[in-house]
This record gives sequence, C-alpha cells and structure tokens, in this order.
Amino acid sequence: MWHDIGKYQPKFQDKLKGRAVSVEHSGVGATLAVSKNRSKGMALAFAIAGHHAGLANPTVSEPGQPKPLKERLKENETVLKLISSDLPPEILRMDVPELPKFLKPTPDMPIKDKNVLARRGELWTRFLFSSLVDADRLDSEAFENPDQADQRGKYATIGDLRRRLDDFINRKVADLSKEDQVLPVNQARGRILEACRRAALKTPGIFTLTVPTGGGKTLSAMSFALRHAEKNNLRRVIVVIPYTSIIEQNADEYRQAMGTENVLEHHSSLSPEVQRERYGEEIAGRHELAAENWDAPIIVTTTVQFFETIFSNRPSRCRKLHNVARSVLILDEVQSLPPEYLLCIVEALNELVDHYGCSVILSTATPPALRSRENFKDGLKNIRDIIPDPGDLSVKLKRVEYKWPDLEAPPLEWNDLAQEVAEYDRALVVVHRRKDARDLTRVLQKVKPRDSIFHLSALMCPAHRSAKLAKVKELLKNEHPCLLVSTQLIEAGVDVDFPVVYRVLGGLDSVVQAAGRCNREGRLKGGPGQVIVFQAPTRPPSGTPLKGLAATESMLRSAGGNLDPTDPQIFEIYFRQLYFASNPDARQIQTYRQDFKFADVDRHFRLIEDGFTQTLVVPYGKAGNKIDEIRKQEPNRDRLRSLQPYTIQVYPQTFNRLMSVGAVEEIAEGIYTLTVPFANQYDDTFGLLDEEEPQADAEALVVG
Repeated sequence: MWHDIGKYQPKFQDKLKGRAVSVEHSGVGATLAVSKNRSKGMALAFAIAGHHAGLANPTVSEPGQPKPLKERLKENETVLKLISSDLPPEILRMDVPELPKFLKPTPDMPIKDKNVLARRGELWTRFLFSSLVDADRLDSEAFENPDQADQRGKYATIGDLRRRLDDFINRKVADLSKEDQVLPVNQARGRILEACRRAALKTPGIFTLTVPTGGGKTLSAMSFALRHAEKNNLRRVIVVIPYTSIIEQNADEYRQAMGTENVLEHHSSLSPEVQRERYGEEIAGRHELAAENWDAPIIVTTTVQFFETIFSNRPSRCRKLHNVARSVLILDEVQSLPPEYLLCIVEALNELVDHYGCSVILSTATPPALRSRENFKDGLKNIRDIIPDPGDLSVKLKRVEYKWPDLEAPPLEWNDLAQEVAEYDRALVVVHRRKDARDLTRVLQKVKPRDSIFHLSALMCPAHRSAKLAKVKELLKNEHPCLLVSTQLIEAGVDVDFPVVYRVLGGLDSVVQAAGRCNREGRLKGGPGQVIVFQAPTRPPSGTPLKGLAATESMLRSAGGNLDPTDPQIFEIYFRQLYFASNPDARQIQTYRQDFKFADVDRHFRLIEDGFTQTLVVPYGKAGNKIDEIRKQEPNRDRLRSLQPYTIQVYPQTFNRLMSVGAVEEIAEGIYTLTVPFANQYDDTFGLLDEEEPQADAEALVVG
C-alpha cells in the first residue's frame, strides 16, 4: 500500500498523460515508513526504496550502486509533506507492523548476539524486498498481459509428483535384468532409497545424505524431498548443484519421471532457444516465466544462481528469494562450497531452516566438516544422518582400490606417464591444468592410435565437450579402446565408467570424485577398478586446489603413505585442515551484512569472479549460423543466450594477445568471436589452442 505513494505527485500524473518527465517515486513510501516508526520501519524503507533500483547501502555508495537510503529519505521528506493531503486516509492511518519475534533483542544481549540479530534482520529484509518485487511485477503483468499471467502456476501437486516419481523408480527397477538386480551396487541403491523414504517422515531440519559416488543419490534424494514436502506441507523442491554438466543430466531424469512442465532447469547455459527446440513454445514460455520467480514445484539450479539470489541486491535476482521459503533444498556435491564464503553460506542455511520453514539435504560422497562443534560454533546445527552408518555403506559399495604415490619419489614426467597409461585399452587420466591435459594428450598421440585418444577441458565449448563425451560413452559401452585425458571438470558428476583411473595428487575430495568414474556400476569381472594417484611435474592452481593438495599430502605423511577413503572420519580431518587454511569470511560478507550494506554484499559476494576471464564465441557446430544472425539482426536476449553452448572463458592476457593480432572481432557490444582467418585457432581435439595460463583456478569457471 505504501510502495507507490510517490505516484500521487502531480508530476507523475503528467507522466501518465504521456509527457516525457522523469519522476522518482519509490523513495516517498520509504520516507513514510521511517516517519511512522524509525526502528521498525527501516526494513520497509529499504524494500520500498529499492523495489526498482535495488537494495542500497544505508549511507555511502560506490559508483554504479543505488543511491544510499539516507539520501533518498532526506530528498523525499518535502515530497511526502506536499502530497500527504492527497493520500487516501486509510493509507495514512496504517502503521508499521510488529517485527517477528525472532528479530527482537533481549535485555543485556552481548555484542556478538546483536551482530547475529542484525544479520538475521538483514536476511528478513531481503525476503520482504523479494515479496514486494514479485507482487509488484505480477500485479502489473495481470493488468498489462492477462494471457501471460494465466500461464503461471499450473503445476502438479507435490503429492502427485511423489506418486509419479515412485512409479518411475519402480519401472526402472523392474526393467533391470536379473543379473543387474543382484549386483551389489544396485542392491545398495535399493537400501539407500528405502533409508531416504523412512527419513522423509521426520520433522523439518537439516539432513545429510552421505553416499559414495554412483550410489543413486539423484533419485533417492528427490524421493526423500517429495515425501518430506508432502508430509510437512512444504511448497517445492530446489536442487542446488555446482556444475551445469550435472544439472543437465539430473534435470533430464527428473523430467522423465515427473513431466517436463513441472521441472524448471535454471542456469546460464540454457537458452530460451534451446528450451523451445526441446519442449515446444508453450512449455518453454512457461519455464521462462517460472525462472523469474521460481514458482515451479521442482527447481534445478546452480550453486552460483542459488546463493547469489540470497545475497544479491538486484530486484530481478532477489525476486525469487521469497519462494525459497517452505522448500526442501537439496545441496548436491556440498563439499564444493567455497571455503572463503563458508560463514555467510552456513548461517543462511541455518536461518532458512530456523525461520523460513525449509529443510536442507546435504548430499555428497565426501562430507565436509560443516557441523557445529566446539571450534566451529557457527556451523550447521542439529544435522541428522539419513544413512545410519555411512562408513559401512562405503565399505559395501567399494568398487575400487587406491594406489597412492611415494611422496619422496620424483614426479612422473608426461612421457613416463603416457607409457604407463598406454598399456591399457580404456583409462581416464585427470590432471591439474588445461596445459597439462594438452601436453599429455599430445604425448599419448605418439604412442597410441589417435582415434582412441580423447581430450577434455574448459577450452572446449559446452557443445564440443558434450559431443566428445557422447563418443567416449559409446566406446566404453562397447568396450572399444578409449583413453581420455581431462582436467578436473570430468569429476563434476559426469557419468562415465572406466576400469582404470589415473588421478594427479590433489585435494582428497577431488581424488575420490575422480574415483567415482572408475568401475562405477561395479561390473568389472576381474576384481575392483584401479585408481592410481600420481605426482605430476606441475602444481595445481592457487587457492582451494593448492590448499587441498597440501592437506592431502599432510594426511598421507601422517598415515604412512596410505589413506582409506571408505573411512568417514578421514573427510572430517581433511576438511578441517582445508578450512583451517582458509579465511571462512575472506570477503567480509558478514560485516557488510550486519551493517545492512546490501550493495556492498552484492559487490563482494561473487562465487565466480567478474573480470577474471573474457567470454569468447568459438567456431564449433552451429555457432557460425548464430553469429551470422547476430551480425544481420539486432542482438536480443534470446539470440545472445543461444550462443552460450559455443562459448569458452579465456584469460585476459590470452584475449589481449588474440586481439593484438586481429584474431578476435566484436560482433555486438561485448560479444567477441574468432575472426575467419583465425578460425583454425579452435581445434577439434583441444578447443582453443595455446592459451597462456596464470596461477589461478583454471577450471573454476565451468560452474554457474
């Protein structure tokens, strides 16, 4: 009722009559809220003042940020006085509602608790802001475009989705051959599913699903979530995944089970054009609407999208946030949460459970040390295990043997490693860096037939990687020769199954993720798969990868050169060491939050750093046709997003070098591609050739 009272200004009436005037209207309602009650009205003031421009800082702003709230309030005091006599009396008689009890301080509250309370109020303000933005836009849509508004909200119920998923799982089990049904892996998957269904009947809270890679977490976690939502009258399931490669395969399985119209896949790599090709105009249109406010019953999104929705200050991003309330949140591959943002992420999850009716499932094969304890009191509280004895399950699902390197021995040179790998018909090798993958592949090409050797890195665009992986899977299925050299992006839930995996020594969680690509289905006849961990002539990128290597090396030395990843305690030790080596609030997000500096939180909370790389469209597949369309027509949102399957991220020095020799052209504002004479810089085996790598996390940008 207050957010648009600034439109009672005579100047705004002129605007409605078609006169070209600019009228700032949203600050007036914010001023009214504060004039009614300064302490209780501040949350309303932030939300109302920001419902077009975005949530602001209280006092000081950087260039490009919304004007500080204090300035907005001061500017609109006179406007409020001038229009007060024109406002309907029922609007003026309204008072600021009472704050929720969980936001009220207690007498003699310590400073630390006051800071916690302030951050709690900051998150509540975000939810208020989200509710206002969504309601405002839905109301406008209902007036301006009633046909579009009528497309929203037509989904199956949670109960119906649960029944559809049960039927889908039952059909999958029935389709298994008798031989497959007695495989230890499939029997274990059945026990995991039943454990999830039993645990779903518990009261809401935080749960952990610790299951080895290949244990069927995708469907079991969803089975838990839908049963739990049905039992506790929750509204939706939001699946949060760090890597788009996992999102695509998981979302596809959910669509098969519960219907395309009920599953929203939301991430930057999925363009409206691709959705229209896959699902038709009607469903694609409904998905595009659902992506605005997440009102679908099943959301599958990225870690970046989810947490930047919580910590953004922008109306379009925050619009979705209020629909996170009363949801079941499945955090898949939770061990990949960045340590430097740990405090704000963990606190937000606790708040969502305590005050917004959510339940959280921490799904992982390598459980991070996120539980609240004596030396980490800000950790997740009251976690309940879905699998009663994850250690026993790890032993029963053991499908590989690890061979650890001698830390005192010299690293393996690429030539020596290639000779070892070449002895196998089918093997995967995972290395630290893009350049490592290229160098090793080139050496292998000298000792094995080229048509059996494949390379994978983020210097290949998503469409290119998908095509190569499809070929690899086909060769593996038919037991044909296949050697794959990859960066760690292969560990991101890619469903391949090799009898032998070579993994460069790195973070223990990454080593175990690579092992999940070995004997995945447990079908090897001659015994377990072989995971051979080796030392490379290069070091991993700086940041978390390098800290992870240091923690693993320390543990290997302490354990006498051998580690047992089936022991759940081993990951508790590993992640404690990793987190101890990191600042869990490195960007001071918690300090900005308790000072209600919304714009600063948005600027500093970046799971993927802006400016770290430059996007480049590469000449692969249908990219040429897409580029021609943009050259000939105005580049609208759909056309730009249709380019995403054909883009890679390159470092600034590489981009500048390509620009300096005329290898790059700008086809639209900020959209760059290789020029025709330099199209051969993009290779069918390696993607972009000869990129220079800085000392940074080379593969980090495959997420999001």
